[in-house]
Amino acid sequence: MSEGDRMATVELRFSAQPEHVRTARLVAAAVARRAGVDEAVLDEVRLAVGEACSRAVGLHRSNGVTDPVRVVLTEEEKTFSIEVGDGVPGAGVAAADAAGVPGSRDGAPTEDFDDAEGEDEMGLAVISGLVDDVEVSAGEHGGVIRMSWPTTPAIVLP
Repeated sequence: MSEGDRMATVELRFSAQPEHVRTARLVAAAVARRAGVDEAVLDEVRLAVGEACSRAVGLHRSNGVTDPVRVVLTEEEKTFSIEVGDGVPGAGVAAADAAGVPGSRDGAPTEDFDDAEGEDEMGLAVISGLVDDVEVSAGEHGGVIRMSWPTTPAIVLP
């Protein structure tokens, strides 16, 4: 399915405040349920989105970024995906590499900077433990964690 065939179901933007993470988790679980994600997986969706959003909030706050955190929930034909974006250029690249999370690193630095990088690595490791299909990308305009889950088609009764 090409990029143009994807339809964003919901897009959230929120200020980098920890109290907004709960709202993002609740919205993600509700949209995932509607998209057909298995009920048994919804807790994993909630936890992964909470971890990704908490990571983005922490990156924004520690780097003085005032842009909102972005969450895009997309329903495709057989998958449901969530992208959590931060506005911190090159953030989390070394952590993603250390956690073994696949992705692209568009010319971003890869060295560790401080203890925050260790926390970032732990958060990405938690996410990769919860989600089978996860990818981290980082570039000059910020980073994105993309997670996806399979959906089951709705059964139409005659």
